[in-house]
Amino acid sequence: MQMNKGEKDMGEQKFLKTLGNRDVLALSFGAMIGWGWVVTTGLWITEAGSLGAILAFIIGGIVVTFVGLTYAELASAIPLAGGEHTYSFMAMGRVASFVTTWAIVLGYVSVVAFEAVALPTVFEYLIPNYSQGYLYTIAGWDVTITWAAVGMIGSVLIAAINYRGIKFSTAITFILTLLIIIAGILLITGSSISGNTANMQPLFESGMAGLLTVIIMTPFMFVGFDVIPQAAEEIDLPPRQIGKLLIFSVVLAVVWYIAVIFGVSRVLTPGEMAASELVTADAMAKAFGGSQMMGTILVLGGIGGILTSWIGFYVGGSRAIYALAKAGMLPQSLGELHPKYNTPHKAILLIAVLSTAAPLLGRPALVWLVDAGGLGLVVAWFMVAVSFIILRKKAPSMHRPFKLPGGTSIGWIAAVLALGVSVLYMPGMPSALIWPYEWAIVFAWAVLGFVFYKFSMAKYGTENSDKHMKEEIGRVVQYEEKEEAIEEKSV
Repeated sequence: MQMNKGEKDMGEQKFLKTLGNRDVLALSFGAMIGWGWVVTTGLWITEAGSLGAILAFIIGGIVVTFVGLTYAELASAIPLAGGEHTYSFMAMGRVASFVTTWAIVLGYVSVVAFEAVALPTVFEYLIPNYSQGYLYTIAGWDVTITWAAVGMIGSVLIAAINYRGIKFSTAITFILTLLIIIAGILLITGSSISGNTANMQPLFESGMAGLLTVIIMTPFMFVGFDVIPQAAEEIDLPPRQIGKLLIFSVVLAVVWYIAVIFGVSRVLTPGEMAASELVTADAMAKAFGGSQMMGTILVLGGIGGILTSWIGFYVGGSRAIYALAKAGMLPQSLGELHPKYNTPHKAILLIAVLSTAAPLLGRPALVWLVDAGGLGLVVAWFMVAVSFIILRKKAPSMHRPFKLPGGTSIGWIAAVLALGVSVLYMPGMPSALIWPYEWAIVFAWAVLGFVFYKFSMAKYGTENSDKHMKEEIGRVVQYEEKEEAIEEKSV
């Protein structure tokens, strides 16, 4: 869908198409790699062993690649803000659409909140003992005034960047992504060359339980490719190219994580990892002869990752909330665009409130947010895969610029894999969500969504919601039919 810049629809303000290849790739890849590779690589290796962690990310990468392929076809065919929101509505209706989108928003908000907790964590490496002013203890960890303040101030600054427009956000993201890549390449090459295979022992730790523990973390680490469909209305590229960039970003992220695990496990022994506060930074320093400066460079790259991921998921989360609000499934004020910056500013402010409160939960919230947000993500991915299968049957003639071969087979594989990973979070599994913290996040989010949905349906009406969605979809279909006719005529 290539509409003119600033196109108006029924007198309403619309998103501006400003994002090119570089912007889209930086937004997606920067969102995926984020900060997790800096702060949790040591945890992956100690939980599953060096090869166990690599195997977990290969399995997670396979899952996300198949899911990404279904996204790529649907995003190129239906390039509307909100992505999953529209696909699931076309396939399964309004309730399924809300459940899918609310689940993905949980994942996005969890990442945004995760980064607000990660930022003060990294400051401990740069400025030792800066954490002062004891407040309280949560899950055995002391929360202090200065520690929480760093995360809260960072949250406000990132919200301000996103408030001012997506082009401004992606320009910053591109620069920061380059910084991350430089730091990561130095880590991977340095540790691979100076390290040795003996350090990689044990190759596997805690058997299947260790492997599953890391597998359930991978959805959170790979989420980010689905920011592309959320921002589809702001991408100034042919629909087929949107699908290509989505898959390319997924492949890059899979290679990145595996390379980082391999490099770190070669240079640090298990004992060194256990004693380290920030494994990747210490691995970087050791790989370059104990140079503290090189460790600092890695941390700076990690801060770049915090910021790119933070920015990317503000984009994804705010556009998903915007889509729900426009459809009357959330309070419609959340679907307003800023008159100057053309951003869903009220949706951004809502995410900012949640993100800014996250540092008050302390460092233990890093793991809680990874696991709870991961469940929301795989539920949404499962629903998108099912939507792919249904739409192949329900709308076989729909224009699909990035059409996958094999009928519905890729959709079925994606659905089964996503469902399989979802089961790993359930009670009774070795990798089940922790009670009460992680399940409390999931249940609170579900209750909040139920209240929002019921309130909005009562206020705006189901008929208006369905009418809006059908009009949006009809607008895309009519435009694509017109474009297809022009292409055929030119041929």
